[in-house]
Amino acid sequence: MRTLYDVPAPAKLNLFLHITGRRHDGYHLLQSVFMLIDWCDLLDFDIRSDGQISREDLEGSVPCDDLCTRAARLLQTRTACPRGVHIGLRKRLPAQAGMGGGSSDAASTLLALNRLWGLQLPLPTLLELGLQLGADVPFFLQGRNAWVEGIGEKITPLSGAAALPPQRWIVVKPTAGLDTSRIFSAPNLKRDTNSATIAGFAAAHYDFGRNDLQPVAQALCPDVTTALDWLELRGLQGRMTGSGSAVFARISHDWTAGNIPDGWQVKTCDNLGLHPLAGWAPEKIQG
Repeated sequence: MRTLYDVPAPAKLNLFLHITGRRHDGYHLLQSVFMLIDWCDLLDFDIRSDGQISREDLEGSVPCDDLCTRAARLLQTRTACPRGVHIGLRKRLPAQAGMGGGSSDAASTLLALNRLWGLQLPLPTLLELGLQLGADVPFFLQGRNAWVEGIGEKITPLSGAAALPPQRWIVVKPTAGLDTSRIFSAPNLKRDTNSATIAGFAAAHYDFGRNDLQPVAQALCPDVTTALDWLELRGLQGRMTGSGSAVFARISHDWTAGNIPDGWQVKTCDNLGLHPLAGWAPEKIQG
């Protein structure tokens, strides 16, 4: 095997996001549920025999020294792998949206190259590498909708009563994006939300909690409010996902968006029970 084409990197939505505190090093402590959706970037991987790592942007304009190349270099260094790779990225997910696009690309890169390079690293090792790339990367590697705590590194898959039922969604990304650092550095950000429980979430699922970042984001980026108002005019209760400018709401399968403002990305999606690449890395070393 020398190539892998159309490798998916799905987005996530934060069903809620509570900030429960702040560590001495400045990192914020959070609780959230991360949900996979079927809006994906697509990546191609071709082995290079010269050990070089290169990347091509196949659609749009994305910096070629991004989390994909960083993930490939990190994996290559960790394993002393002599092979290289050429990565082609078809970027479908919007940037600065709060949907984890870059982190998902990095996770799919680690999973794909672990297979393409024949490394056979177990999932716990990939999770360790993923955390070095970003707090959201381990979630995408783990591959299941999850309750997330800490700085994003404590991941509990949702099962039983807490498992997410199938649902259709509308995701709206207005023209403007949001810089995560601006939100988390805002002095008026609420940082003392009481801790919640998985059982409490399971009793409400899609009606649980709020996004503590949303009021700050709306003050910094009026487009967030405009997008929420656009949903409300269509009878939908929207919420911001993550720390970006995208908002989302539940819809029925026959719902239609109508007129979409210029420059916006609006997509109907279904949630996923599993990441498309779930199982690509063994849970532990065999033998």
